Amino acid sequence: MNDELYARLRAYVRGETLRDEPMARHTSLKVGGAADFFVIPADRDDLAALLALLAETGTPYLVVGGGYNLLVRDGGIRGVVISLARLDEMTLLAGEKVMAGAGVTNRQLVQLLRDRGLGGLEFLCGIPGTVGGALAMNAGAHGGAVVDRVEELLTIRDGEMLQTGRDGLDYGYRFLRLAPGEIIVGATFRLDPADPDQIGVRIAGYLEHRAASQKVGFPNAGSFFKNPEGTAAWRLIDEAGLRGERVGGAQVSEAHANFLINRGRATAADFLALATRIKEAVKQRTGIALEEEVRIVGEG
Repeated sequence: MNDELYARLRAYVRGETLRDEPMARHTSLKVGGAADFFVIPADRDDLAALLALLAETGTPYLVVGGGYNLLVRDGGIRGVVISLARLDEMTLLAGEKVMAGAGVTNRQLVQLLRDRGLGGLEFLCGIPGTVGGALAMNAGAHGGAVVDRVEELLTIRDGEMLQTGRDGLDYGYRFLRLAPGEIIVGATFRLDPADPDQIGVRIAGYLEHRAASQKVGFPNAGSFFKNPEGTAAWRLIDEAGLRGERVGGAQVSEAHANFLINRGRATAADFLALATRIKEAVKQRTGIALEEEVRIVGEG
């Protein structure tokens, strides 16, 4: 079946199709087994054609962004992993608005908005990854959250392009709830007019803060656990005496206790075992159940 599917993917998809592709190449943690197929559609139409083929063949799929908030288990991923990296268009619209595709990097978007004097998303400058990934988890920092700036979300579901206003979205702290099979392809954001120099000052301040507090020096996925209400995950981990704790090649960062880092040769199993140790220790000490912020996928 894989040979036949590979041939059809190569015939139907104009973008790139890779077979038995190690996901460690596509995640910031640098771990993860192979995906049966890793496909990068050329554009929205190519994505629609790919999804139609996968529906016809009953092939499971997983959509990924920049791989910065993702832990892939060592057994890899069956079916097709879809990268939206080439959905990278950005269009300025009237009324202090911009449309950005899911594959646009957060840094690219922030730079464009700074240059055009449009404020409100500066906090994204220090969050690695793509607009699609930021939207999928409602990424935020410094009191801002990305979905709060959405005027219209563009998704595809069952072969149909959908446009949903922010009032029609179900979202909150670090989540955006979509229908099963619904994929983010872009969004229109409403910004505020602002002086480019002032925007630049805010960006510099955010980046300085990130460098001071999150310069961990090793591959990581960013904040591994969500902050429980009223406290910070890093503080709970630190107070449980786990700063520097290590399992195999995975370690709690000495610089930031909510960052789990790959010290070299780590496996996904190392990270999962370390995460379990952290959750058990924090739960025993405080009664608080930590919840992963990273998305954990694939087979063990």
